[in-house]
Amino acid sequence: MSAAAPMAATGPPAGWPDIAMVAGETSGDLLAGLLLDGMRSRWPGMVAAGIGGAQMQTRAFDAWWPSEKLAVRGYVEVLWHYREITQIRDRLRLRLLQNRPDIFVGVDAPDFNLDLEWDLKRSGIKTVQFVCPSVWAWRADRLERMRDSAGHVLCLFPFEPALLHRHGIPATYVGHPLAGVIPIHADKLAARQTLGLYPEDEVVAILPGSRRSEIQYLARRFFDAAAQLKRARPSIRFIVPAIPSLESMIARIAQGAGMGRDIRIVAGQSHLALAACDVTLIASGTATLEAALFKRPMVIAYNMHWASWKIMRRKRLQPWVGLPNILCREFVVPEFLQDSATPAALADAVGQWLDAPERIEALQHRFASLHAELLRDTPRLATDAIEKILSD
Repeated sequence: MSAAAPMAATGPPAGWPDIAMVAGETSGDLLAGLLLDGMRSRWPGMVAAGIGGAQMQTRAFDAWWPSEKLAVRGYVEVLWHYREITQIRDRLRLRLLQNRPDIFVGVDAPDFNLDLEWDLKRSGIKTVQFVCPSVWAWRADRLERMRDSAGHVLCLFPFEPALLHRHGIPATYVGHPLAGVIPIHADKLAARQTLGLYPEDEVVAILPGSRRSEIQYLARRFFDAAAQLKRARPSIRFIVPAIPSLESMIARIAQGAGMGRDIRIVAGQSHLALAACDVTLIASGTATLEAALFKRPMVIAYNMHWASWKIMRRKRLQPWVGLPNILCREFVVPEFLQDSATPAALADAVGQWLDAPERIEALQHRFASLHAELLRDTPRLATDAIEKILSD
């Protein structure tokens, strides 16, 4: 879809809200889809439109642009797409100011959404940011921008509202919607049967990210690590869930690593892969929280353009990058960042998990407690907060 503004949509029936939304990547699309479920049950005749992905579109969301257009991470990587992204934001801003929604909900994607919300809020449009940016982990300077941009923040983690309140930012804890989607006890055997795996198989799920830039920087390292594991453990099985638009790219990289025949790529189905696996080798991001909710041990890695890494490293406020470690406040799972994310190090860390069932059992208990803490009726609580904002 081009960056040109599409035709104007018709408004909602009388009495139903007109809601504009932006979700900027696969994880944001998933969160926004769950939020749409809650809002649609409250307001069946509402209209929701803006930028979104497949999950949102299955909920009758009118995607003027696809969320993949905003799926870029890293300072240098954003510069490569800067012109197109700013054109989309400018056209979206103009459309929303001309055809004013009752409320705007930005789902994650803070660099895009906070700037847009700043303009909308100044014009009198109510703004909500769903997912607090990780100001407690890095880029604390965003707090001032949030205060000026977001009329209200819906927080996924219980410690966030108090932090935001101290900075004059209204906020509500709504729990993490993934905690309600992912079962407390995932059925590993059923997942394996669906994927054609045997109960006794040793299975590693490889998740190198949902962005093209992540695949570019991480996939070869992950597949080289898989090759080393395959030599040490000939019967090991590898499952790689991939969004459809990146399947061919992932397959080429696997082939280049000599693992084309040993790695099974499945379209989407990341939850099925996590339910089925013994261990996951995974890119830092929301997927690591999903792995924790499935109670799976993991090895977290990340790599990006060296200039982006240099900038981000200076802005870090905590020693952890992976969400499970941040939430548990310690290194419960290993992290390998930038140059430390070597195939040998990754393969060794995965092998250590496979050889330590007692360590896995202890981790599963820790993740079960985390799951209980995050489990709330997120769609309802978020919709309650949005309804209150609409009525103010």
